[in-house]
Amino acid sequence: MKRLTNKEALDLIKNAPLLELGEMAYKRKLELHPKKVTTFIVDRNINYTNVCWVDCKFCAFYRHGRDNDAYILTFDEIDQKIDKLLAIGGTQILFQGGVHPKLKIEWYEDLLEHISTKYPSITIHGFSAIEIDYIAKISKLSYSEVLIRLQKKGLSSIPGAGAEILSDRVRDEISPNKLDSDKWLSVHEEAHKIGMKSTATMMFGTVETDEEIVQHWEKIRDLQDKTGGFRAFILWSFQSANTQLKKEKPDIGSQSSNRYLRLLSVARLYLDNFQNIQSSWVTQGSYIGQLALLFGANDLGSTMMEENVVSAAGAKNRMNQDEMIRLIKDIGEYPAKRDTAYNILQRFYE
Repeated sequence: MKRLTNKEALDLIKNAPLLELGEMAYKRKLELHPKKVTTFIVDRNINYTNVCWVDCKFCAFYRHGRDNDAYILTFDEIDQKIDKLLAIGGTQILFQGGVHPKLKIEWYEDLLEHISTKYPSITIHGFSAIEIDYIAKISKLSYSEVLIRLQKKGLSSIPGAGAEILSDRVRDEISPNKLDSDKWLSVHEEAHKIGMKSTATMMFGTVETDEEIVQHWEKIRDLQDKTGGFRAFILWSFQSANTQLKKEKPDIGSQSSNRYLRLLSVARLYLDNFQNIQSSWVTQGSYIGQLALLFGANDLGSTMMEENVVSAAGAKNRMNQDEMIRLIKDIGEYPAKRDTAYNILQRFYE
């Protein structure tokens, strides 16, 4: 298959009819997943703290340490959340927090050791690049040293959060205190070097151009060529409610379903070395989440027993395992529960 150039991808975003794009993306998806098995995972998103000094303008979740509703979860509180996850057959916790200015690597090591010892069946998928970057700074360690130490204590993989758009022009405007795009890529490359897989994400709908969207894809495609360490790509739209960015730029509105499906389709075509693309039903709702499966996505992502960050910015979508199974079957595909590494755990079809 001939690889899409940046110019061709840009032309598809700007000019291709949506249904035509969907057909192209679905055809590409079937080349990679010919059995039409659509996967999902049962997990819980545990935000261990909402204290953060980074002050991203697009985030409505973070608090400062002096705020009345600032928190760090105790190990007991985390245990209670994991117990409830296990009760519904969950296999993964997505661990992310604010970038707490005072938590050094020893705190994270203790947390990981506690969970991996008490709950050996749970996979820990946690700590985005900005968290790793800050742990390295405050603990005076390299990215590699941080990742190796956390891996030894039970960290399995890292999420792609914090990528937003991998353009420093965009980052300087929406999250000026956050690590730059090269450092985000460097954290993931160092993880891949030690055999730790990760995911890649993109948040669109703030101040980026179509050209910057394609450049973002180019950066993660290039790194995937080099390491093969990304398990999946997840695209989601900026949720503007309660954010500083919305106050500063009131003309920024919610992204249309058309725009989401258009970008998803081109991502499937451009990211030819990514096996898995997740549907973002959390930001798009269950109907568009389902439709995304016809526009290139092969995974419905997480049932997300708990979600705090996106909901703080106005998205209140919810879905359980039964709903996911029904949505997948409704479009003639075959639902299956997976683990973090995309191994099938349970099939819901004959």
